[in-house]
Amino acid sequence: MPTVSTKSRMDKIGVKGGMRVAIMGVKDPTLSAELAAQGAIPVTELSNLDILFYAADSAEALARIDALAPMLAEKGALWIVSVKGKPATVQHADVITAAKAHGLIDNKVVAFSATQTSLRFTRAKVAAPAEG
Repeated sequence: MPTVSTKSRMDKIGVKGGMRVAIMGVKDPTLSAELAAQGAIPVTELSNLDILFYAADSAEALARIDALAPMLAEKGALWIVSVKGKPATVQHADVITAAKAHGLIDNKVVAFSATQTSLRFTRAKVAAPAEG
C-alpha cells in the first residue's frame, strides 16, 4: 500500500519564511494564502527572487523563459506550472527543453494540484576555476 505524504505543498516546493516570491499567470485559489502562511514575502519587483511560479501552457509561454532566469536570485528557483494529463498542451519534455535552452536545469517535480504539475528549474552551477 502506497504511503501518503504528510508534507504540505509548500514544504514539497521548498518555500521557507522570508523568501521573496512572485507569481506570474498561475491560477490557483489558495496559492497566495499558502505562501503567506509559510512566511514567504510576495513581491512585485521581479528581481532577486527566491521562487518564481510561472504558468506555461503554450509554446509562446515557454518562449518567454529566457526573460525569467535573470529575475532569480543566485540560488533562486523557477517553478513552471502547467496542466497535466490528457488536457495538457505542453509536455514535461517541452518544458525541460525550453528551460535548458536558457541555461536552467530541472531538478524536481511536484504535483501542484489535481489538474496541474510543476517542474523546478535552477541555474546550472558554474564550475570554479582551477587553481594552479
